[in-house]
Amino acid sequence: MFRKTAGETLVDLLIKWEVDHIYGMPGDSINSIIEPLRKAQDKIKFIQVRHEEAGALAAASYAKLTGKLGVCLTIAGPGAIHLLNGLYDAKLDRVPVLAITGQVESDLLGTDFFQEVNLERLFDDVAVYNQRIMSAEQLPAVVNQAIRTAYAKRGVAVLTVPDDIPTFEVGREALHTASFHVTPEIFPKQDDLENALDVLNEARRPVILAGKGTRHAREELLAFAEKLAAPIVLSLPAKGTIPDEHPLCLGGLGLIGTRPAYHAMQTADTLVMVGTSFPFTGFLPEKAKTIQIDTDPTQIGKRYPVDVGLVGDSAKTLTWFSKRIGNQPDRSFLEKHQEMMKDWHDRLNKQEVQESIPLKPQSVIRALQKVASDNAILSVDVGNVTVWVARHFRMTNQQFIISSWLATLGCGLPGAIAAKIAYPDRQVFAICGDGGFGMTMNDFVTAVKYALPMVVVVLNNQKIAMIKFEQEVMGNLEFGTELTNPNFAKYAEACGGIGYRVEKPEELLPAFEQAVLQKKPCIIDVLVDPDEAPLPPKITFSQASGYAKHMIKALFEEGKLDLPPL
Repeated sequence: MFRKTAGETLVDLLIKWEVDHIYGMPGDSINSIIEPLRKAQDKIKFIQVRHEEAGALAAASYAKLTGKLGVCLTIAGPGAIHLLNGLYDAKLDRVPVLAITGQVESDLLGTDFFQEVNLERLFDDVAVYNQRIMSAEQLPAVVNQAIRTAYAKRGVAVLTVPDDIPTFEVGREALHTASFHVTPEIFPKQDDLENALDVLNEARRPVILAGKGTRHAREELLAFAEKLAAPIVLSLPAKGTIPDEHPLCLGGLGLIGTRPAYHAMQTADTLVMVGTSFPFTGFLPEKAKTIQIDTDPTQIGKRYPVDVGLVGDSAKTLTWFSKRIGNQPDRSFLEKHQEMMKDWHDRLNKQEVQESIPLKPQSVIRALQKVASDNAILSVDVGNVTVWVARHFRMTNQQFIISSWLATLGCGLPGAIAAKIAYPDRQVFAICGDGGFGMTMNDFVTAVKYALPMVVVVLNNQKIAMIKFEQEVMGNLEFGTELTNPNFAKYAEACGGIGYRVEKPEELLPAFEQAVLQKKPCIIDVLVDPDEAPLPPKITFSQASGYAKHMIKALFEEGKLDLPPL
């Protein structure tokens, strides 16, 4: 009687788990998996990437966008090592990803064979589940356990498969388990809810800090904030949870945030943290009663002292409070910050309409805003570009993804590839600096190969500009940040896509208007001002002092200041 091989069983199980595509690159130690995958291309697509890191970053981005399992596949040795950066991105942003890696044949393990690497040790820190498949009979149960754990713990599962195992038939004695997972309904204890209610009833200057744990709870969050008369500040991963120009929204917090958000935090008497583990605690109130809501009890009070911790789903917990708190009669705190936000938006608008050469990065984001549809997906890279998008793009119903905790350069393009595969009918933009795009630009040909129409916006200033600014704030001279770039528009054309080079203000909007109409991947290469500093909303004395030291050093270096006599 014919029995399926372990390789065929692996592919069947992935399909049962509703995996419809895998990112990877073929190679010798996974050829016995690639063949059954080839035969199942009508049910599960293999997306060939040009670098395994891009595949792992794409898998992580897919999980961030959809909540579904992202999957990547690679050979042993160098291929597996290349996955690490993308897998750490998934780990730190807490999304489910499965990495399947090849390995040398079972009887060669431990002999220092060609491309043999101790993969269990390599992935030990990044994975919530990390297992080498030891036999064909073991495979079905282990695959199910790996995926179930990735979902349950919102992390990375790694399966290492020696090259011979997928060729063996799965015997009758194999342990077969369930290929699905269940999610619990989490709600806080009654005593904790009552304690939090007492704090809320006494609040006079409340502020809400909402994280990505509120993405599914827009209406519940707004209803709660309206009753409490509390402005809402968003963490970076939560951008887009509520519209940026909603009357209750104060935008982001920290170096990429707004002045009204900073001011509200400094003057608040009550802070409600919902679905966030905000790391930059120096921007949080020094003295405020604090309530924290999270589904993970280990996050409660992890970074910032709280008075009441509530372990529960944000939507259900906020609804419970909205039914029990009265409308806050004194709305002066909220109204004051609403007026501040009007002034802040006016200030941003003035920055965005400057028509200088080289162009200001703020004006590029304004052009993007004009062509982006209401349900567009923005995959944003790391660096100064993060600041410009976070501050200047006004989200309505768009989706926003970024490498938020690892903050890895190069995430923009792989994220856009994943977005277009997940949602082929939606507009997709990758917004990158030249440094970030240069990290993974080789996979632009992947977008071309799979006919993924998207727009890659490259803010090209020939610098790693955020590091330049950090060096200057420390009082140092700029060093090691200069970049030598190709013409990215011509690069797009060489890859089979469409390129636009923008050097003048009048070229900017037409390039965007044409790009969003194309049926091929496009790159808009915009030359922007390298000296436009992403200044924080509140300049500290140390930052100002450091920048002044930098300027003095620069002037001495250029001979524009004479040294004082001895």
